[in-house]
Amino acid sequence: MSEQKLFDVAVVGATGAVGQQITRLLSERDFPIRELKLLSSARSAGRKMEFKGREITIEEARPESFEGVDIALFSAGGDVSRALVPEAIKHGTVCVDNTSAFRMDPDTPLIVPEVNIDRISDHRGIIANPNCSTIQMVHALKPLYDRYGISRIIVSTYQAVSGAGASAIDEMLRQSREVLEGRQPEPQILPVGSLPKKHRIAFNAIPQIDKFVENGFTYEEMKMINETKKILGDDALEVTATCVRIPVVYGHSESVYVELKEDFDVDEVRRLLADAPGIVLEDNPAEQLYPLATEAAGRNETFVGRIRRDLSNPRALNMWIVSDNLLKGAAWNAVQIAEYIAVQQK
Repeated sequence: MSEQKLFDVAVVGATGAVGQQITRLLSERDFPIRELKLLSSARSAGRKMEFKGREITIEEARPESFEGVDIALFSAGGDVSRALVPEAIKHGTVCVDNTSAFRMDPDTPLIVPEVNIDRISDHRGIIANPNCSTIQMVHALKPLYDRYGISRIIVSTYQAVSGAGASAIDEMLRQSREVLEGRQPEPQILPVGSLPKKHRIAFNAIPQIDKFVENGFTYEEMKMINETKKILGDDALEVTATCVRIPVVYGHSESVYVELKEDFDVDEVRRLLADAPGIVLEDNPAEQLYPLATEAAGRNETFVGRIRRDLSNPRALNMWIVSDNLLKGAAWNAVQIAEYIAVQQK
C-alpha cells in the first residue's frame, strides 16, 4: 500500500476571519499537510496561531514565501491576490483564491464543488472561489438546473455583517448597545468603508453592499449575476439581484424566485434537494420548519426551505436559501477545492 502524499500548504490572510476558518478546517479535515505556512500582512507577522496542537509563527506574505508550496489558499483581499498569486504560480503553487480578483477571468475556473467540479482541471495555477452569496444560491439551484433547466432567477439577499469584516461586527454590536441605551450611534463603516456617507446597521436594513456601478446595481449584485452564469455555464440565463445588509452576525439568507424550463412537481423538487450533496432540506410550514441564519451559523451545509410554486407563473417556484457566509460561502468551499486538488495530484 502506497504512502499518502503530503503537501506543503500556505494560508494567505491567516489572521482574518476566513483565514482562521480555513486553518481550522484543514486541521479538522486532517488535510495531508507536510508543512503549513501561515502568511499575513507585516502588521501580523510574528504572531502565533495554533494548528494541531503546535504553534506556528505567522510570516509576512512575500513573493518568495511560496517557494516549495504546493497549494496556497488566499483570503487577504483582491490587491494582495493580484500581487502575489502570479508570484506563487511562478513557484509551481496551485492557488485557491477567495477574492474577486480572478473570478471573471475566462481562463480561471470558478468552482463550487457540488456544481462544477469537472472544470477544476482547466486551471492554469488559479482556481477562484465565488462570492459567498453566489455559492449558496448555485449550490441549491444546481439540482433543479440539471433536471428542469432554468431560464430566470430573481434573488434578494439578506446578508450578515460578517461579510464586511470583523470591524463591521463590532460596529453592529456597539450600535445596538447604544440604541438600547437611548443614544444615537455614529456609523463609521457600513455600507462601504471607503465611501463618505455611512448608515446605521443596528435595527436596520441597508440596501447597498459594495459600491454602485453605472447601471444602478452594486458590485455585489453584479457579482451574483455574472458569476451565476459562469458557474452554470449558461450565458442565456437571466439573473437579477438585490443585495441587502442586515444586523445578523453570521449567515446569509436569500429569497429566490426561479423560472424553470419544464413543468415540475413540488414534491419532486423537495426530493431532488434532499438528495443533493451538502444540501439540508428544512421545509415543513406546518411545524414552522425553515432555514434560519442562527441555525446555519457554524455549519458547512446549505439550507433550503419555503419551497412553493409561484402563484403567477406555473413554471416558477420560490425558495429560501441560508448558509454560513464564512464557511460554505468562503472557507469550506475553498478547502473542498483544495481537497480535490490533493486527490488529483496523488
